Amino acid sequence: MSDAVKGPASYFPSIEKKYGRPVAEWKEMIRSSPLTKHMELVSWLKTEHGLGHGHANALVAHTLAEG
Repeated sequence: MSDAVKGPASYFPSIEKKYGRPVAEWKEMIRSSPLTKHMELVSWLKTEHGLGHGHANALVAHTLAEG
């Protein structure tokens, strides 16, 4: 059986490589944002930080799931 990372976290290595910031930093930015809705946060990451939709969606989904 494979122990491969699945779900949103599977995007994390490519996010760090492409955008040059650790995932922990992105998550802290999401948590400190005044925005609270999933798609608002995704749109913000895309427009303000240049992330692609899939990467932004993965970060937001994983961060919000942590509570």
